[in-house]
Amino acid sequence: MGPKNEAVKLAIDVPARLAAILGRENVIADPAEMRSYLMEPRGLFKGMARCIALPASTEEVAAAVALCAESGTKIVPQGGNTGLVGGQTPSEHGDEIILSLRRMDKVREVDLASNTLTVEAGMTLARVQTEAEKAGRLFPLSLPAATACTIGGNLATNAGGAAAIAYGTARDLTLGLEVVLADGRILSDLSKLKKNNTGYDLKDLFIGCEGTLGIITAAVLKLYPRPQALETAFIGIDDPQAALRFLDFTRETFDYELKTFELIPRIAMEFVLKHGNSVREPLPTPAPVYVLLELAGQSADVRERLCAFLRVAEERGMMRAAIIAALPDERALFWRIRSQIPDVQAQEGGSIKHDISVPIAEVPAFLDEVERAVGMRVPGARLVAFGHLGDGNIHCNVSQPVGADRAAFLARWDEINEIVHAIVAKHGGAISAEHGIGQLKRALLPKAKDPVALDVMRALKRTLDPQGILNPGKVI
Repeated sequence: MGPKNEAVKLAIDVPARLAAILGRENVIADPAEMRSYLMEPRGLFKGMARCIALPASTEEVAAAVALCAESGTKIVPQGGNTGLVGGQTPSEHGDEIILSLRRMDKVREVDLASNTLTVEAGMTLARVQTEAEKAGRLFPLSLPAATACTIGGNLATNAGGAAAIAYGTARDLTLGLEVVLADGRILSDLSKLKKNNTGYDLKDLFIGCEGTLGIITAAVLKLYPRPQALETAFIGIDDPQAALRFLDFTRETFDYELKTFELIPRIAMEFVLKHGNSVREPLPTPAPVYVLLELAGQSADVRERLCAFLRVAEERGMMRAAIIAALPDERALFWRIRSQIPDVQAQEGGSIKHDISVPIAEVPAFLDEVERAVGMRVPGARLVAFGHLGDGNIHCNVSQPVGADRAAFLARWDEINEIVHAIVAKHGGAISAEHGIGQLKRALLPKAKDPVALDVMRALKRTLDPQGILNPGKVI
């Protein structure tokens, strides 16, 4: 690119041109109004932007992206701004625009014969779930931030959640996509087909790419029959190895009816009881480890079969005690305990967080090795490892020693990361299971990813985004 062309690009007033495309009221340039878009929820990443653009249609997204391509302006796509790795946060340079998809929240089609729901990317996950319910169906992706996160963001990060053991991740729940490419062209592949072998399956390039290859504007989502019976149990168990045996027994007994299998250590329970809201001990006596188990079935006898299953498990010494939710309030209690774990850790000081996955059979050994290795490096550090045992995704967080200096502990983030991620690699796992790479783990990716795979990723980036304007500084 010669100096003359660069000068032409710099002369383009991007915010003014965006205002002409989107309407002045849909381009935010006031610093006070932009503030909520510029920082991610945990405050780890905060940036600046030239403006916030809020398109209302795919055509407006395409026009805005074409303008940015013409002017060489960098774009940070953003949904509900709930991501935890800084993938939706601009840099501190202030030379990017944020393209927020929040106004794109329409239902395009409900097709009950195909069991699909086609929606725009700015629709919140909670509303997607509601639209599915209105149609007499289930959209099973389930996340704590459902009322704020958007389906576009869920797809861009390939979100997982507590129901992934039964239904898979966001990738598994998607049949087709509409994507705006880096030059402003619209890739329209809103297929409802379950069988389609006509060339490359391009949608999988964009799901999980965190907006670095294209901007998802709409998706065809899979729907499922609504369960006729939902039973939730809270179970006390001896240790993670016993929880793994219990998981195997549960799968053998219930197969596809197993919807959720969450691991909760006693330390996490104590944090919630101490700092949480509207919670209490669910079982008569404490246990070293708990399992939050949920079954979703189509037959009315799920509860009866769950009761019989728990009796057999107790007779075999596989569990200490269990309670099945008899009322919606009890089920809500169980889920409040689980959902409050990430937040209450902040009340115990610094928390160094890891969203990792290892093969399910390796989880107990992995946790034991992490606890010993971290304890040797930081005596008194407390492992708070919880999450989706059913699919091997553990939120392996390390809380500071009691009474330690918070800032000094958090300054050892990279050091603790290195310990944990080395053990992840030893067990054949992944350093990012469901939160993405973003900015937080970008520097770690070359150490964790196969070099050839990284070369392919870079080649795809160069091909689809030759100017490097889509979410720069994220992933690769």
